[in-house]
Amino acid sequence: MAAEFVIEGLKATIEGKEILKGFNLQMKGGEVHAIMGPNGTGKSTLASSLMGHPKYEVTEGTVTLEGQDVLEMSVDERARAGLFLAMQYPSEIAGVTNSDFLRSALNARREEGSEISLIKFIRQMESKMKDLEMNPEFMHRYLNEGFSGGEKKRNEILQMMLLEPKIVILDEIDSGLDIDALRVVAQGVNAMRSEDRGFLVITHYQRLLNYIKPDFVHIMMQGRIVKSGGPELAERLEADGYEWVKEELGIEDEVVGQEV
Repeated sequence: MAAEFVIEGLKATIEGKEILKGFNLQMKGGEVHAIMGPNGTGKSTLASSLMGHPKYEVTEGTVTLEGQDVLEMSVDERARAGLFLAMQYPSEIAGVTNSDFLRSALNARREEGSEISLIKFIRQMESKMKDLEMNPEFMHRYLNEGFSGGEKKRNEILQMMLLEPKIVILDEIDSGLDIDALRVVAQGVNAMRSEDRGFLVITHYQRLLNYIKPDFVHIMMQGRIVKSGGPELAERLEADGYEWVKEELGIEDEVVGQEV
């Protein structure tokens, strides 16, 4: 059954300032939705709010995954329900190896008594790391500690490939990647595309969408989606920037948090 993810009227604040102002989006398994927009429009706030980051307060709206109320779930419950966020700036965790972290995360989604065996897990992890052209030694290093930017992003995709979530949110996964790392990361994402999994790709640049072909492109400004279309929309943004969108829709430059 294809996953269905619905966001309706989502509003969120940070330190009392409203960032998301009635964000709406519907997506299903098998679809790739790209969100593009100028800096400060709330793209990363959206990703963090959907995953339940305590820094962001959702004040209005609903988010459902296969009919379940996501906003009523804790962060770990959201992950177990099938939400996954590949972060723009992955955290480093000293003292916890990459393999221990991933095996614990994988077993947390399984019923008690059905945990994955160590041998099976190692085989799976080694296979996925090979696909991502990752050094096998990274399995035993502390999570993201001493990793380059590209290595951290590959590690995020490794987590996605092992956990097999229903809805994947990629928050500027292309940030800081050279062309070779971008190619490998995109290959990992494309290998996971299926009718059972939806992708929400947040990016500034058309170049990522040359590798991960979106079905829908949405332009986000001032905390909401203001225009949607197909891949050609991203191509025009690359060529002409965002000024034509503002002129077409009569949007004035404003401080984030104020109404259009």
